[in-house]
Amino acid sequence: MTPIDIPFTRLLRVETRKLFDTRSGLILAVSAIGLALVAVVARGLTSEPRWFTLAGTAAIPLGTLLPVLAILTVTGEWRHRTALTTFVLEPRRGRVLAAKCLPPLAVTVAGCVFALLAALPMTAVAAAVHGVEATWTVAPAKVLGWIATMVLVTGQGLGMGLALLNAPAAIVICLASTALWSTVARLGDMGAILAGWLDLNLTTNPLMNGGLTGDAALRLTVSVFVWIVVPVAAGILRISRKEIG
Repeated sequence: MTPIDIPFTRLLRVETRKLFDTRSGLILAVSAIGLALVAVVARGLTSEPRWFTLAGTAAIPLGTLLPVLAILTVTGEWRHRTALTTFVLEPRRGRVLAAKCLPPLAVTVAGCVFALLAALPMTAVAAAVHGVEATWTVAPAKVLGWIATMVLVTGQGLGMGLALLNAPAAIVICLASTALWSTVARLGDMGAILAGWLDLNLTTNPLMNGGLTGDAALRLTVSVFVWIVVPVAAGILRISRKEIG
């Protein structure tokens, strides 16, 4: 029997629907948006009315929950034992993995746009409450750098999920990495050097601030290679060769 050639757009729609089909996925997505909104409002009531500063506050909940959502997305087939059905319907595993990875990244961009839009009325309200003029101007490079940073953070979640195929382990690694590298950086000169090159949270700071140049770009490239490229490549190789029963 000749397998049906499933269009990639259909795969993409199916995997996007799976992102929110499970209770955990739906709760995480709603929580991320809700907490992002709460963070923007809370920052607006307690600080100066700076539009991008308020929007950037949403990075805390989004950067914490969206990588977890990405991990659950790429490990769900193995947790629920539906991988066999999926790969029978579409034997080309690379297309399935691509369709799984794109929706979490798109949701991350959408979350950032939501935060920027939510910060608009809150900035105006904060300006009225504090009786000062609002600050609306921001360099486009800073906005794009912030969105790119959030995408990279979600990409790290995808990488860990694909490499380990174990949601709890991948979530622990992603959530504990900040504290771990903070500890490593305090272990003398060598620890500070390692953190300066391998701590993704640290190497993305210049990108998020819109000032990525020279040495900072090289450090970011190295950390992205270690924490995203290598795990994603290892995960794809592992899944491509994995026996499914």
